[in-house]
Amino acid sequence: MTTVVPVDLGERSYDIHIGSGLLDRAGELIQPLMRGNRALVITDDQVAPLYLERVEKSLVAAGIMPMHTVLPAGEKTKDFPHLEALLDAMLAARAERGTMVVALGGGVIGDLTGFAASILLRGVDFVQIPTTLLAQVDSSVGGKTGINTRHGKNLVGAFHQPRLVLADISALQTLPRRQMLAGYAEVVKYGIIDDAPFFAWLETNGAAVVAGDPDALAQAVAVSCRAKARIVAADEREGGVRALLNLGHTFGHALEAETGFSDEMLHGEAVAIGMVMALRLSSQIGLAPAEDCERLKRHLDAMGLSSALPASGRLWEVSRLLDHMRGDKKVKDGKVTFVMARGIGQSFLTRDVPEDALAAMLAEMAAGR
Repeated sequence: MTTVVPVDLGERSYDIHIGSGLLDRAGELIQPLMRGNRALVITDDQVAPLYLERVEKSLVAAGIMPMHTVLPAGEKTKDFPHLEALLDAMLAARAERGTMVVALGGGVIGDLTGFAASILLRGVDFVQIPTTLLAQVDSSVGGKTGINTRHGKNLVGAFHQPRLVLADISALQTLPRRQMLAGYAEVVKYGIIDDAPFFAWLETNGAAVVAGDPDALAQAVAVSCRAKARIVAADEREGGVRALLNLGHTFGHALEAETGFSDEMLHGEAVAIGMVMALRLSSQIGLAPAEDCERLKRHLDAMGLSSALPASGRLWEVSRLLDHMRGDKKVKDGKVTFVMARGIGQSFLTRDVPEDALAAMLAEMAAGR
């Protein structure tokens, strides 16, 4: 069974299809959106051997002529040199404004491909086919595209909505457990933002989600996508409520920057720790019950996601983490916008976080306390 979640953005509206077997139906579902008969599939060297042939076969069956470009896997591909290489490959393939660009892969491929599509020939249509849990529940939905720079994560990019999102949960069967857990952190995020009953459901069913149970996965992905679609429809360009989706991300991006955007700490792993930091700080300044932070930590630990900074010999310097946060794209008038919480399911935005309390919390986390 396929679940369809609409993203209501007027003339830029599109559907998210969630279910099994969607890779083999890609051509059938994309064909009505085509303005020509050519598609350029962008993927990476880990996803290509698994799914590229199936997607291209489905495109051919629908009368669409596919071409493809394969990029290196990993966060370090989200940079200017790979963006330039991708644009050059698209132009060399004689892409036209009627060419459909298809992002087949995880968040890196989706973000990079979407950004390239937004600036190629001043903007061409693209489709997201996310193959990781993180991409299915978060990065493929909402039109945020971009790349990282030495100044921070996702600081160069554009809002460019896809025409369609195909979240094939059967593709997650080949995902390593570490990647599943990283994606699961983004699922937990929706419960912490404004859906306490969903967080309670995850406390009971999270293990089944990460184990790949089809029913549990479909439910988790659908609830997450509905939550994101609702927020994006209310605030497409992050002028207000959409910033709630950054729960844990201001802290998490600082951790990623400090580890050089490497596999030392995956995005979802950083977000998991970042959410704990957000609830811990909220508790320490009297906004939230300490028990809610402990409840989140218990759940993450039980699932196998770290709720603490790894003691791997790295020295976590508070001053450096604060500097990374000051470079966050959500800084306004020199103040960092934080997503804080009054409890599980009660998140809110503020720029009035006492820096001494923030630094003290980071120091405690850095010391393993």
